[in-house]
Amino acid sequence: MTPHRPTIAEIDLDAIKFNYEQLRKKVGKETKMLAVVKADGYGHGATFISEELQRLGVDLLGVAISEEGISLRKAGIKKPIIILNGVFKGQIKETIEYNLTPVIFDSNTAQRLADEGKRVNKRIKVHVKIDTGMGRIGILPGDIRPFFSKLKTMVNLEVEGVLSHLSTASGDSSEDLDFTSLQLKRFEECLKEIEKLGFFPPIRHIANSAATIDLSPSFCNVVRPGLMLYGACPSSRFAEKIHLKPVMSLKTEIMQIKRVPAGYSISYGRTFTTQRDSVIATLPIGYADGYSRLLSNRGSALIRGEKAPVVGTVCMDMTMVDLTNVPNVHVGDEAVLIGRQGDKEISVADIADKIGTISYEVFCGVSKRVPRIYIKGGRIIGKKSYA
Repeated sequence: MTPHRPTIAEIDLDAIKFNYEQLRKKVGKETKMLAVVKADGYGHGATFISEELQRLGVDLLGVAISEEGISLRKAGIKKPIIILNGVFKGQIKETIEYNLTPVIFDSNTAQRLADEGKRVNKRIKVHVKIDTGMGRIGILPGDIRPFFSKLKTMVNLEVEGVLSHLSTASGDSSEDLDFTSLQLKRFEECLKEIEKLGFFPPIRHIANSAATIDLSPSFCNVVRPGLMLYGACPSSRFAEKIHLKPVMSLKTEIMQIKRVPAGYSISYGRTFTTQRDSVIATLPIGYADGYSRLLSNRGSALIRGEKAPVVGTVCMDMTMVDLTNVPNVHVGDEAVLIGRQGDKEISVADIADKIGTISYEVFCGVSKRVPRIYIKGGRIIGKKSYA
């Protein structure tokens, strides 16, 4: 008996190891790897994932915000942690205290970091973000000279790295590929200008998961895989280029089975009505758990090795499936919403396609009330529960 309802997300740490090793083979030993573990490790649990990656020898870890980095430090993670989204003025002291490396893109933040570095008698490592075409954060190429000229006056700052971010690396149209090439060219030109100004950052990175597979710019020495570490590809064309193993499986158990007559409506809004005498099962999972309401009458669950269609509207806490064509089902049988059962699989990409989004959002959407169960070597080694 478990102390929680049977709805869980199983996290396969052996799959993390496999995916990391596959990516390491792709980039070679000379290229450093910055594993992106932001957003609680894309919903997988940043602490357990980071511990495994640290054990495997990853070079750096990337988070979005200081709070995520501090949480990893408190959990005992020792590897360098890059705060990819930068820091806000109220976070400067703790960022330095916990030995986190912020990305910077404005002079005011740089000055605050330098001032705090002076106060604690420490040189603060930073990475400078260049906006080569993402249009998000970062200094524009035309601002490199004035920005780095100001940095020269901040003796308590050390520019350890320079980075940018690709906006269309996962695309496959000629326009996408051309724009990626343009961004790479801009970044290389920016790096040359930065060197002319007397800065020689030892870390240079622009490649996300997609570019880690497709590109290997000689002027960069770090890659930043995220999604692929968790066993999903940024688009279907990458499936032929690298073999990955899914890390997360979303599972539950049947809580009730009932036989209903033809003409019986199911769930809110009566969006599904049985066309025959039917067997309907209720599963204890809903959109509050991250199983999207957009999967109403579109999704499916693997039960007894068969795909059982979702019928009716997905509720906040429950979802109904049609088991009329699935024999020998019982209350307590396993239902897999994401993952494999027997020879069939429902991938995170399948879910994303059905609801018109991307795998990243599906992973991150699995809510914190779903316990994460960590598996290694075929046995449970840990659990993260938020209830």
